[in-house]
Amino acid sequence: MKVLVSAYACNPSGSVHLHPGEDLTGWRLVEQLGRFHDLWVISHSYNKPGVESARPTGTDGSPQFFFVELPAALKWLYRIEFGQRIYYYLWQIKAWRVARRLHKEIGFDIAHHVTFGNDWIASYIGAFLPVPFVWGPVGGGQRTPKPLRSEHSLYGRFAEDTRNIAQWFGRRDPVRRRAIRRAKAVLVCNRETRDLVPERFRDKVVFFPVNGISGDDILPGPVGAREAGAFRVLTAGRLHRLKGFALAIRAFGRFASERPGARMLIIGKGPEEERLNRLIEEMGLGDSVRIQDWLPRNEVLKAMRSSDVFLFPSFRDGGGAVVVEAMASGLPVICLGSGGPGSHVRAEWGIKVSPSDPDRVALEMGRALKTLHDDEGFRAALGEAARKRAAEYYLWDALGERLHEIYRSIVPGPRGSEDPSGVNLRA
Repeated sequence: MKVLVSAYACNPSGSVHLHPGEDLTGWRLVEQLGRFHDLWVISHSYNKPGVESARPTGTDGSPQFFFVELPAALKWLYRIEFGQRIYYYLWQIKAWRVARRLHKEIGFDIAHHVTFGNDWIASYIGAFLPVPFVWGPVGGGQRTPKPLRSEHSLYGRFAEDTRNIAQWFGRRDPVRRRAIRRAKAVLVCNRETRDLVPERFRDKVVFFPVNGISGDDILPGPVGAREAGAFRVLTAGRLHRLKGFALAIRAFGRFASERPGARMLIIGKGPEEERLNRLIEEMGLGDSVRIQDWLPRNEVLKAMRSSDVFLFPSFRDGGGAVVVEAMASGLPVICLGSGGPGSHVRAEWGIKVSPSDPDRVALEMGRALKTLHDDEGFRAALGEAARKRAAEYYLWDALGERLHEIYRSIVPGPRGSEDPSGVNLRA
């Protein structure tokens, strides 16, 4: 089929300073769709160097990219946290104009909005391009659990309230409503987002992860610290208020007070670094907790392979790519039972903690660390089950085949006959 893809973020190098998770997700999904269909991809211009260094465009077998950006006078919006979403909304309008021109020349069979994976900002291409439309995978329904709002600063609570208000208006935007009404399938990555899809459109919802892995990421064999008495806890991500790293440090501190040989490594960089270092110092954990600057992805995976547990108390991650990578590395995961991480983790391969008040969460996560430290057999069984789950459900090639099945189920005629495999696409 001739497929138009809207991928604002689509970058194989995963630009650290902009949208590393979204960039890589967009690129991987485009790669998978290109296995089965002819693609025309509309993306933002910041992705151009990364895309062109990875693959020449406009040649046989390669997606054709069209890079779009707004006037330079609007770049100041990116210096404001919520301003980025305003810029993105305006970019959608310009991308639709490009899509309309391309459709007149090419005649697309389907349009697919891939990134941003956000359910509350309208897709103009989805709303107005007169072809079958697929939206997602999207998140956005998750919020910081109310008991954990006290973990935010005054500014952080203001930012959360502003986001919630913007979401309320965004979901009532007539263009967004038209897009979801026209969509043949709405791919969602967590239950909180599914629950915000209007009831009359729930039959369009398909659960689909926003994160995946390659076969090379799944390595056989045991993981964990090799030194006698050592126990290594790992966490990683942008050092941002939403990731809950302060909770992770407090949970580890409770646990390490009884297990002084334990160590925790935090991999990441961001605005919370100074605050987290102060907390480490105040708790007297300077010898057992270390913050490591950003590492290349292969180095992060290596660190996972030499750790025993992955601790990730993020408040409202829609996906949580590092959780899937930890599972693929054979690590049991401790996380909150909400958002994307809560969707990834089940009792067979991890421990989920109810998002209650912060002291309670730190206590429960500390107990979970103690359980996994004291019972090596249980820890190994969870890790092996996590690796098996990653191999069965999160491989990019398998996700690409599932997208192909979804396309065939919604596009009639010889180019998209109904799927004969009997796969339940709503699972």
